[in-house]
Amino acid sequence: MMKNCMTRARFATLSLALGTALSAHAQLQLKEQVVTASRVATPVTDVIADVSIIDRAQIELAGQSSIRDLLAQQAGVQIVSSGSYRSNTAIFLRGAVTSQTLVLVDGVRVGTATSGGAAMDNLPLERIERIEILRGAASALYGPDAVGGVIQIFTRSTTPGLEMGASVGVGTDGQQQASAHVSGSSGVIGYSLGVSHEKAAGISAVANPASGSYNPDDDGFDAASADFRLSAQINREHALRVSMMRSDTDYRLDSTPFPNPLRLNRLTADARGKTGLGHATLQWDAQWLPQWHSTVTLGTSNEQSLGDYVRISDGAAGGSTQFNTNRRQATWQNDITLDKDVLSVMFENRNETVDSNTAYTVTGREIRSALASYAVNRAAWNALVVARNDDNSQFGNFNNWSLSGGYRLTDTLRAVVSAGTSFQAPSFNQLYYPGFGNTALQPQRNRATELGLKYHTGKLALGAVAYHNDIQGFIVPTTNVQSAMAVLRGITLTADVQTGDTSYSLSYDYADPRSYSTFAGSNDLRLVRVARNLLNARISQRLGNVSVFGELRLSGDREDNNLSFSGRDLLPGYTLLNVGANWKLQKNVSLLARINNLTDAQYQLANGFSTPGRNLFVSMNWAM
Repeated sequence: MMKNCMTRARFATLSLALGTALSAHAQLQLKEQVVTASRVATPVTDVIADVSIIDRAQIELAGQSSIRDLLAQQAGVQIVSSGSYRSNTAIFLRGAVTSQTLVLVDGVRVGTATSGGAAMDNLPLERIERIEILRGAASALYGPDAVGGVIQIFTRSTTPGLEMGASVGVGTDGQQQASAHVSGSSGVIGYSLGVSHEKAAGISAVANPASGSYNPDDDGFDAASADFRLSAQINREHALRVSMMRSDTDYRLDSTPFPNPLRLNRLTADARGKTGLGHATLQWDAQWLPQWHSTVTLGTSNEQSLGDYVRISDGAAGGSTQFNTNRRQATWQNDITLDKDVLSVMFENRNETVDSNTAYTVTGREIRSALASYAVNRAAWNALVVARNDDNSQFGNFNNWSLSGGYRLTDTLRAVVSAGTSFQAPSFNQLYYPGFGNTALQPQRNRATELGLKYHTGKLALGAVAYHNDIQGFIVPTTNVQSAMAVLRGITLTADVQTGDTSYSLSYDYADPRSYSTFAGSNDLRLVRVARNLLNARISQRLGNVSVFGELRLSGDREDNNLSFSGRDLLPGYTLLNVGANWKLQKNVSLLARINNLTDAQYQLANGFSTPGRNLFVSMNWAM
C-alpha cells in the first residue's frame, strides 16, 4: 500500500511541477543573495547550482525542533537519528553518506575527523541567522568531502540600532527551552550576544526489546550555548569581524561500554554522550580597489565527542571514550570584478588533529589549497569555471574542476547544466581505528553531472534537477572495504508560490544510490537508510494576527543493516504530519504552538532506534 501511495505521489508531483507550484517560504525574495553556490554573493535568480535557503523567519517557526528536523524538510536532504530528541545524527544529501556532506559555520569547516560527520545538534537554532544548502559535488569550490554537497550555517549577525529578544517554552516529554539575545551598533562598532538552554526528559533511545542495548528508561538531553560577535567598520574600505560560539550537549543513550571492566549490562549501566563545539572566526574585509575585494578568514573549530559509562547503583566509573577534533583554518580570497564578470583567487591552509584515548597511529594532517574561478555574467546566459588543487599531507596532490552554465530560454525559464569532479580522503576511523581501520584505503574520486530547469515569475518558482554522480573506490561504511564504485542518481523537484496571505511549499526526491563491488554477495546494493521516494509539503495561512501552518512528510521504505549482522532489514515507509500556529499577541510578543507527528505515527529512521511520537511544544517569544 505504501509503495502504491508513493507511486501516486511521484506522478502527482511531476504533474504539479510542470503546471503550477507550491512554496517553501513566506514570500519569495528573488533578489536575495546566495554565497555558498559560488563563494561570491550572487542573486538567487542567477544561481546555477541547486540551492535552498532557510531564512530566520522559517527558523523561528521551528519551535523546539532541532536543526536536524528543520533540514529534514528540505529538498534533497534525508536525516537519520539514532534515538531520542538529541542523539547521533546522520545527513544524507543526494544519497551521499554523512561523511560526504561538508558543513561550514561562518565559512569555517566543522565536524569530526574520526567519523567524518558533523554533530549538527550542537548548533542551536536560536543562534542561527540563515542556512544555505548547496546540493551536488562541490570539491572544486570547497575541497575534500563535499561529494553530496555543502551546508553552510551563518550565525546571528549584528543589527543597526538596538535589538533585544527572549523566549521560553515547554512541551511534552519534559521539553524546556529558554534563550535571550541582544544586538546593535554604536558608531562603527556592532555587537551581538546570545545564550540558549534546552532540555527534555526524552524517550527511550532503543525501540527493540530484543536488542542487547535495550533499556526502557527515558533518555533525555541537556544543551547550552553562548555566542558573541563584534564588528568594526574601520572605514569605507575595511571591516573587521570576530565571532565566537560554544555549545555543549549532554544526552543519555542505551549502550554498554567496551571494554567493560565492571561487566555492566543494559540495565545496570548509565550511558551518556557528551558533544561540544567551540568555534571562533576572525574576518577582515578589504576593498583595495573599486574592482578588487579581499577577504581574510582565520578560524578554529574544536569538536568534542565523549562517552561516559557509570554503574547506576553506586556511580562507579565503568569506562569512557574520547574522540575530539581540532581544526585551524586560514583562507585568503580575492574577488576581482571585470565589468560584469568576477575572477576569484583563493588560498587556504587547514590543519586537523585528533585527540582521543583510542590509539590512532596517525593523529594529524594538513591540507593546502589553491582555487581559481571565473564567473561570466551576460544578459541571456551565465557560466562558472572552477579549478582547484588540494595538497593533502597524507595522500598528495589532487586536482578538481567544475564547469556550470545557465541559459535563459525565456524571461522566466532557465536551463542549467553542470559537470565536475570531487574527492574524499578516508577518515581517521577508516584508516586507523583498532580492529576496523584499513591503512590501504585510498581517497575516493568522483565525477558528477546534473541538468535542470528553473522557472521564476512574480512570487512563483519551479525547479527540476536530474543528477548522476559516480564515486570510484567507494568505501563501504559497514565493512570499511573499498568497492569498485557507487552511483548516486536521482531527481529533485521543487515548487514555490505565495498567493495573498497563503504560501505553499512542495519538494519531491527520487534517489537511488547504489554500490557496486566485485565482492561476493555485495554487488548492486542500495545504500542503507536512504528512501527512494520522499515528499515534503508545507502550507501556511495568515489570518490577521495569527499564522497557521501544516507540514507533511511522506517517505518510502529504506534498507538498513540487520541487527544480527546476518543481512539487511527493510524499514517501512511512513507519513508524518506537523501542525502549528504563531499568534502575535502584541507588537513585540508572540506565542508559538507546534504539534509534531500529529497522527502519532510509529516509524524508525535507523534499525532498532526510537523516534518521538506525538509531541507538543509551546513557546512565548519577545522581541524589541
